[in-house]
Amino acid sequence: MSLAEAQHGFLSPTGVEIAFLLVGMVTLGAALVTVTTRQLVHAALWLVVALGGLAVEYLLLTAEFIAWVQVLIYVGSVVVLLLFGLMLTKAPVGRSPDADSGNRWAALAVAGAAAAALVWVVVDAFRTTWIDLDGPAAGTTRVTGQSLFQHWVLPFEALSVLLLAALVGAIVLSRKAAAAEPPPGAAPVAGAPGEKEGAR
Repeated sequence: MSLAEAQHGFLSPTGVEIAFLLVGMVTLGAALVTVTTRQLVHAALWLVVALGGLAVEYLLLTAEFIAWVQVLIYVGSVVVLLLFGLMLTKAPVGRSPDADSGNRWAALAVAGAAAAALVWVVVDAFRTTWIDLDGPAAGTTRVTGQSLFQHWVLPFEALSVLLLAALVGAIVLSRKAAAAEPPPGAAPVAGAPGEKEGAR
């Protein structure tokens, strides 16, 4: 161990570690704004910031392939799919009172419990895991592809089916809304709400 490695500790972070913490704070803030804003389009755009921050974190961890996959799939595909779903369902662009159900404290309790369970599962799973720094890089295309297609094929395919179902559902909802609206120039239905009464 060199003298520089021996002097380096928790109280003397490197520039990469400082950048990692700063980007992590920005990513956390963007994620909080995503789930607290009442404007759906703004929530999708803040989600872009959060996912982009995760891609930067992967770059700082020298996992370039994972970072570009994060950008191409999540930022470039998932968020675009969400925006198309919002446009197809004619979601309001401005503030939407329907976006707040009034169960904020219950949702916060469920989110806190889910976060605690996720942290506990990750810590328990990787507590005794050590990374061989002298071995092949963990973020290379070969290592990632082997791990993905050997251990994570089913979740990967389930996610693709879920995204496809979301897109089909948005198209079905938009077609139902279009069928319920009367065509332009059609005569109003007798007794329809908002019909003006004739002159007496």
